Amino acid sequence: MPEDFFSGLDGTVQYAGPGSPDPLSYKVYNKDRMVGGTRMEDHLRIAVCYWHSFNWPGSDVFGVGTFDRPWLEPNHDPMAAAHAKMDAAFEFVSKLDVPFFCFHDVDISPEGATFAESAVNLDTMADYAEKKMADTGVRLLWGTANLFSHPRYAAGAATNPDPEVFAYAAAQVKHALEATKRLGGSNYVLWGGREGYETLLNTDLKREAEQLARFLTLVAEHKRNIGFEGTLLLEPKPQEPTKHQYDYDAQSVHGFLQRYDLVDEYKVNLEVNHATLGGHSFHHEVAYAVDNGILGSVDANRGDYQNGWDTDQFPNSVEELSLAVHEILRGGGLGRGGFNFDTKLRRQSMNRMDLFHGHIGGIDTLARSLLVAADMIEQGTLTSARDDRYAGWSGGLGAGILNGTESLDSLEAQVAAGRIDPDPVSGQQELLENQVNQVIWNTEG
Repeated sequence: MPEDFFSGLDGTVQYAGPGSPDPLSYKVYNKDRMVGGTRMEDHLRIAVCYWHSFNWPGSDVFGVGTFDRPWLEPNHDPMAAAHAKMDAAFEFVSKLDVPFFCFHDVDISPEGATFAESAVNLDTMADYAEKKMADTGVRLLWGTANLFSHPRYAAGAATNPDPEVFAYAAAQVKHALEATKRLGGSNYVLWGGREGYETLLNTDLKREAEQLARFLTLVAEHKRNIGFEGTLLLEPKPQEPTKHQYDYDAQSVHGFLQRYDLVDEYKVNLEVNHATLGGHSFHHEVAYAVDNGILGSVDANRGDYQNGWDTDQFPNSVEELSLAVHEILRGGGLGRGGFNFDTKLRRQSMNRMDLFHGHIGGIDTLARSLLVAADMIEQGTLTSARDDRYAGWSGGLGAGILNGTESLDSLEAQVAAGRIDPDPVSGQQELLENQVNQVIWNTEG
């Protein structure tokens, strides 16, 4: 396994401007460019995901892996392969010149024959990650535990009917959370990939919800016990691999957190493709999370509208992404969060350098979306129209309704007396769509 896996690029990917013919350069992403008084790099806080980029062989349900990932070959010593994989990962993130990475516990270290052996493996690889981080300056946006791949989690982890599976998952999360703290992670994510059901014929919904709430409570308590200052994040997804997952979307997660008095403990890590699988736009999911104070971080990708599954493609639509970034800026930014590229190469993209091409295109799309969103904020493209539309609630009748001075009796009396007889008002959707497009067209890269 070569030490320099991405030898096709010397140095790092540099900003070269929109006219550059070099495919291994950024056309828009200029990390030091100031946008609204903040460096572009600090706005976006871009991360590379460990799993799809380095731990996935390019397989699908109909065929084996197609990618050149020598550390995934079964004949290698597992720990030697893990070290080689980490060398390649940090080489890639460093050459891409982005600040963060994200990982599952089993991405960076092999599972052992026992939990104790798995824990030792994770500690060993965390030691190595500390050295790589010190050498490269790459930081950890978030860590997480894989509670969905192993057969023990076929019926869920926290929501499993067997309390021993719950206990094993708790031990795994404890260790992964401690490793995340040790590596200076800004956040810790819990994705309930199998926290749902395949059939209601054998499912006790109330019991499973209570189990999940207890699990999340234990994690929050341990976070405080070990002094982890990062944010705990839940990642919504409507289905796949389960028929129905309990963390369906941002609103479902928010309601769950309120129901079990956890709303101050968790925020959401929103993924674009998960939003569209749930029948929402990503714009909707972000707007809901911002308006309800639960937005934590973002998995940047896209789905294929002709396929009904989680294709995790690189984002390429400024029109769609800029609306979501507008909501993020309106809410004050991502804080400790960031944009993690939870993205897969297509199975036919077998060249090692394709991993650069995918990320460069996605990062440039995100960077241009940031510029468009910042221009919309500065021009009040959407905020001024929204303020005007709801202006009536700021005083007079609207204020009286909201502060309780108006009752059904008083409102009915005013309507009956003819003092209230409203005319319909245009929402001007087409005008707003045109204005958004105008900003997109006029914003310089």
